[in-house]
Amino acid sequence: MKKIKALLSAAILLCIAIPAAAQFRYAPIAGVTINSMKFKNDLFPVASQVGYQAGIQAELMFPGIGFGIDFGLLYNQMGAKLDLGSRHLWQSQGFGNDNFYLHTIQIPIHLRFKWTRMNGLEDYIAPFVYGGPEMAILAGHSGPKGNPGVEDPFQYSGGDFGIGAGGGVELLKRWQISFQYTWGMSYLMKARQLDNYSAKNGQWAIRVAYMF
Repeated sequence: MKKIKALLSAAILLCIAIPAAAQFRYAPIAGVTINSMKFKNDLFPVASQVGYQAGIQAELMFPGIGFGIDFGLLYNQMGAKLDLGSRHLWQSQGFGNDNFYLHTIQIPIHLRFKWTRMNGLEDYIAPFVYGGPEMAILAGHSGPKGNPGVEDPFQYSGGDFGIGAGGGVELLKRWQISFQYTWGMSYLMKARQLDNYSAKNGQWAIRVAYMF
């Protein structure tokens, strides 16, 4: 929670410090994700899972030089398919090849560069790249289901910290289509019955935003 407060405070200070000449825009944004949990040890098969994102994104750009920042607030669904039934430890408790999902509130803060000096072509298409930290706050989860009365085999952290990087194009100064990858840097979950057996998330995302 302290990290989240520090990042939000930094974002507010940046907004205050940016000159009035900076261009501010915002957009509803939605996307499709592909998630995969990276466990410390390869104890059972783990398959990627499709999820989705939706929320609000804001952009502050310095006209003429192409640099700026973007930040947002998104609902993010993460998950994976875990073949817990391939191990007797979990098979005996009724777990099989199960889907599970984590529901988080994602707060990205990125540095951004957009090509804006292309002899007028940028009015129609303008490439951009970005990267920076992303915080996720866990809002809920739907874990694997075992026998009646058996608790979830995993414990979940309150969220995680990651680094996102990506790029895309802006069309007609309104539509933005982006593609990014987020590296989970902290652990989201760990097994209840095994010491130090935990997982980080890795996520691909394709997003579409309409800027106002």
